[in-house]
Amino acid sequence: MFLDKLNWRYATKAMDPTKPVDEAKVAQIVEAIRMAPTSSGLQPFHLFVIRNAELKSKLKEAANAKDLLTDSSHLLVFAAFDSYTEARIDAVVTRHAAERPGTEAALDTYYGNLKAAYLPRPDAVNFDHAARQTYLALGFALAAAAELEVDSTPMEGFDNAKFDDILGLKDKGLKSVVALALGTRRVEGDWLLPLKKVRKPAYDLVTDLN
Repeated sequence: MFLDKLNWRYATKAMDPTKPVDEAKVAQIVEAIRMAPTSSGLQPFHLFVIRNAELKSKLKEAANAKDLLTDSSHLLVFAAFDSYTEARIDAVVTRHAAERPGTEAALDTYYGNLKAAYLPRPDAVNFDHAARQTYLALGFALAAAAELEVDSTPMEGFDNAKFDDILGLKDKGLKSVVALALGTRRVEGDWLLPLKKVRKPAYDLVTDLN
């Protein structure tokens, strides 16, 4: 049951580098990210799937020396658009029009209004909007990893500027937002593994308005 898998998952604190995640499972997690919903279908981010040990080591130095980066099987880095541009929005229109013949007029109207709203805004506002979309994709990645029983740990708190420099993101019009380590939990040394999952009870989290 899906909820049982969510109870199984936790933010893994130690991973076993000798037990890599099956590539077929990683592909499914990546596909879940691709299928995640985003505002107006813009998908304003790019995903980097990092297996290279040397590159993970460089990123580790920019992430408070977290061993998870180097012990992980795969490190996923989510990078959002630094802003919206006419070309980026037009690319969405072109893709939709190709997949949905006969919708060009409606698409031009909808995305024309979107450009009128987004393009005059400051880049910082547009980046914040794009960054929020990456968290929708991160949520789908976490859920897919749990369903597949792949251990995962989402990570913020790294030096974004250094990540951007290492991955050459500025030239791509991207900024790093969040990372997700995938791997296999190492039973020895993970202090969190034996502890009960703690969440707010439903009565303290949910208000039903009927």
